[in-house]
Amino acid sequence: MSYANPESLVSTNWVKDNLKNPNVRIVEVNVDPKVYDAGHVPGAISLSWVTQLQDQVARDIVGQSGFEQLLSDAGINPSDTVILYGDNNNWFAAYGYWLFKIYGHTDVRLMNGGRAKWLSEDDKQLTTDRPTFPHSTYKITKIRPELRAKVPEVLEVTATKRANLVDVRSVDEYTGKIIAPPGMTETAQRAGHVPGAKNIPWAQSVNPDGTFKSAEDLRTLYANAGVDFSKPAIAYCRIGERSSHTWFVLRELLGVADVKNYDGSWTEYGNLIGAPIEKNV
Repeated sequence: MSYANPESLVSTNWVKDNLKNPNVRIVEVNVDPKVYDAGHVPGAISLSWVTQLQDQVARDIVGQSGFEQLLSDAGINPSDTVILYGDNNNWFAAYGYWLFKIYGHTDVRLMNGGRAKWLSEDDKQLTTDRPTFPHSTYKITKIRPELRAKVPEVLEVTATKRANLVDVRSVDEYTGKIIAPPGMTETAQRAGHVPGAKNIPWAQSVNPDGTFKSAEDLRTLYANAGVDFSKPAIAYCRIGERSSHTWFVLRELLGVADVKNYDGSWTEYGNLIGAPIEKNV
């Protein structure tokens, strides 16, 4: 069994072989730019999940004009092959992938294993050089809002059960023992999970080296947890980055036809007045 969309992934070796390809643009998506400054894949630019991929006033994704400006400033063209990678097994890179897809970029891919995989291989080098590229004029011609779930749809699914709800957080977050991962600010008033959600922690989908498990192993993982592949799916976590990783698995690797990332996730849902919540503690 192979991945449904194998072209959505590239290996570290593929990236190394295409470092000089003028049609390939490499992007490190990070939270802390100091990581990029300390060393990155040669030719990679840095995009901050905090300051560039998020609206800086509303809690929302960067808007269309902001995304166009961001990519224009980076010298990225709509025809470019964009390769994304990052820390945390590509959490934030997967979020970037999801965002590129929302805004209709045709050819965007993840480097399988992310930064950790690159660092683990002796023939892969890092650089502190900051590349510069000619300014482009990036224009979005297609937006895909169907890749994103919002509160009304999540509430509707809790009532109708017409779609899979996949909670990708840790077991302790899902059961309501804790609200946020250790060391993270607790940004919700209530703990627990969306009623009917299946708990498949995101980390169960990757190998020890950070690469994705095989299609067969992934399908078994989700099927055993009760995911019905004939139904649409909505993935969520705390702030939408871990769930974008699972969104990528379900949509691109397993080929579920209708998958949405609920990026509001628990920081939104756990603060809603009157929203139903389940706990297991």
